[in-house]
Amino acid sequence: MEWEIVIGLETHAQLSTKSKIFSNSSTAFGAAPNTQASAIDMALPGTLPVFNEAAAEKAIRFGLAVDATITPRSVFARKNYFYPDLPKNYQTSQFDLPVVVGGKIHFFVGDEPHCVNLTRAHLEEDAGKSLHENFTGLHGESSTGIDLNRAGTPLLEIVSEPEMRSAAEAVAYARALHALVVWLGICDGNMQEGSFRCDANVSVRPKGQKEFGTRCELKNINSFRFLERAINYEARRQIELIEDGGTVIQETRLYDADRDETRSMRTKEDANDYRYFSDPDLAPLFISPEWIERVKADMPELPAQKRARFESELGLSAYDANQLTVSRDVADYFEQTYAALGQDHAKLAANWIITDLTAVLNREELEISQSKITPQQLAKLITRIADNTISNKIARDVFAAMWEGEENADADAIIEKRGLKQISDTGAIEAMVDEVLAANPEIVEQYRAGRDKAFNSLIGQVMKAAKGKANPKQVSDILKAKLG
Repeated sequence: MEWEIVIGLETHAQLSTKSKIFSNSSTAFGAAPNTQASAIDMALPGTLPVFNEAAAEKAIRFGLAVDATITPRSVFARKNYFYPDLPKNYQTSQFDLPVVVGGKIHFFVGDEPHCVNLTRAHLEEDAGKSLHENFTGLHGESSTGIDLNRAGTPLLEIVSEPEMRSAAEAVAYARALHALVVWLGICDGNMQEGSFRCDANVSVRPKGQKEFGTRCELKNINSFRFLERAINYEARRQIELIEDGGTVIQETRLYDADRDETRSMRTKEDANDYRYFSDPDLAPLFISPEWIERVKADMPELPAQKRARFESELGLSAYDANQLTVSRDVADYFEQTYAALGQDHAKLAANWIITDLTAVLNREELEISQSKITPQQLAKLITRIADNTISNKIARDVFAAMWEGEENADADAIIEKRGLKQISDTGAIEAMVDEVLAANPEIVEQYRAGRDKAFNSLIGQVMKAAKGKANPKQVSDILKAKLG
């Protein structure tokens, strides 16, 4: 039997506000346990929450970016369940009236465009954290510590429709969503610190069946690599279970990266198990058209808008435009590079950033903001390719020297110091071509017999004689003329 995987993602993006969603406690990461938990965060008697307006602005910004509906009146609700690190025994969230409804996320899987619809995005507070490891009680016994610093941290939970059909598609969606919230400045995207976490709802069904299978939720995955591995493992587990005559149980499961497996955490609750009701301590959130227009006026150019502009104004392909907008830093680097070059060489700049620069950044595990070569320095190197001072092949050697800091990463200084200027003198190239033709009569006969590879061999011989400095186009043209 052929099986189809059905995937929906619930993503928690920590909003980059300075204070928590219902108190003035700091949201800074790394403080000592329980030093950033106020009386409100600890739900002490007599305390009342006060909503943080900045959290709503960031939610509006997200809604505008994904072309969603911003709800004029949204309501906070109490989601009741017991956790040791949730002092109130309920989480303040949104249920039937979320702040953002609908929307779309556009992304590529390889070079194929995809689009996933969003169900909603709602505001809520985070819970605290249980610390199980290396925590010793007063009498030496193994204990669990509770850190409430995260309690009350503002989250935007972004829920997709169950429209993804592979782990690779789910990861591409998650990467695009991560890039968008960072681009908008509403989340720092730090997955190691828990600022961006994904829950994956995974089910399987026979190919062609319309009804969904029983889903399992994979909880709190904070790595794209682990997300892909967790989904693939869970899909295999469910398929094997069904094929062996078993039944998938709706439950929440944890992914163990060390063992590369999921394991049961608890039976999955449905909405009615949480006993949602409107929070009596919080008034409804009203968002006026004027407020939306103020946020819209402060929005940056969005990735989709920038991609369209790169294609229409600079003549870039859809693939190149997408690669150059994977993050705001990459887009900024490209725009600074071609601004120093001129619009005519935008394609050449795109190629160098997408291939050579990205390769060295990946090798050294650096972000483009940490590049050892500035956009202006890269632009100078590309200029020397465009004006035929050096060939593309020589340019890669210059690029490597620039990356290592030679001559302060100045392309002109490296070219001059190493004597790398391209030979464009027609007479000099003709002389080298004549020597190569005279020395290789067999290859010449092979070419005249119709073997095209022989021509490339002759070009290689000329470039070798020129130590890679001859203008490749001139070499090709002169060879064709002499062999004509």
